[in-house]
Amino acid sequence: MRKYQTSESLPVGLLLALAGGILDSYSYLNRGQVFATAETGNLVLLGINLSQGNWQQVLHYLLPILAFAAGVLATELLRRQMGPNAGHLHWRQPILLVECGVLVLVSFLPQGGLDPVANMLISFTSAVQIESFRKFHGCACATTMCTGNLRSGTERLYLWGKTGERDHGHRAAQYYGIIVFFIVGAALGAWCSGRWGQRAVLGACVLLLAAFLLMFQRKPLARTGKGV
Repeated sequence: MRKYQTSESLPVGLLLALAGGILDSYSYLNRGQVFATAETGNLVLLGINLSQGNWQQVLHYLLPILAFAAGVLATELLRRQMGPNAGHLHWRQPILLVECGVLVLVSFLPQGGLDPVANMLISFTSAVQIESFRKFHGCACATTMCTGNLRSGTERLYLWGKTGERDHGHRAAQYYGIIVFFIVGAALGAWCSGRWGQRAVLGACVLLLAAFLLMFQRKPLARTGKGV
């Protein structure tokens, strides 16, 4: 019986969404009000500061944007080098371990002067995560940003109401589930930040390690298609 890699299972997606929420909340509250996991907010703030001539702030928001782009490029290079598997591991599993290692490093960077470095590292790992984990249970979802999920989920909700097809309802529930878990992660990140400051980022590491371990499970392929 054919197998599929649980990197595309909904439980993994929910864990990654929790981690994504924690990271965005953490970088905003602890690292100079930067949205390190999703760059739309940073692009807006970059434009605002550019129009006002605040060059130091322009650089403050430009650096994580560039780091995000570098993360996408690095992931594509790594995926082609490693192929579908890395020994007994799926190629996505080492990526989660590297992401954890980078976040541990971030937890030791003092707040203040090294915030730009911390934001760049978080943006880089966020890009790696979103580029590596694009689909869960057959749905294209993002785990570090939610605008696309909100659009797709609402579209599916409309189609479910119009056609009554259960699949549309299931897809809508999945998209909204990812969004809810991202919000819960943001709340958890704020709670952890209030207690542990710069170390709060380690909460995301726990969730990423849980996803890493969950990916050792392999289940029968329920639908036609290949997980990549």
